[in-house]
Amino acid sequence: MPFVAITYDIKGGNEDRVAEVFSDFQRPKSAVVPGADGRAAGRILATAVFIRDSLLVRFIEFEGDLDAVARHMAAQPGVQEVERKLRPYLNAPRDTTTVEGFVRTFKSSMLRCVIQLSVPRQRA
Repeated sequence: MPFVAITYDIKGGNEDRVAEVFSDFQRPKSAVVPGADGRAAGRILATAVFIRDSLLVRFIEFEGDLDAVARHMAAQPGVQEVERKLRPYLNAPRDTTTVEGFVRTFKSSMLRCVIQLSVPRQRA
């Protein structure tokens, strides 16, 4: 499964406040990511958020089309709420209030993947 890592440039000294923003994150009811035609274009399998000093990184494990994942995330109320709450702690504003702006910001804040290794997962 591929991963993507998204960075946020946070004002130093706000690590605990930023961590609190994520403390009540509302995950979407479904992991399925719809495509433009309404059919499944992928799934968001897992997310994790890490912070140190002024760097916040959100890791996303997904299947399918990354553009569809970004568009799907842009429309999620929980994601929009986190983006809104993070605004006061950002060193530079992020244009995430529209789907287009969110996708543009998502792509411009992606870390370059150097290597991904995994083992097959067993199905329960």
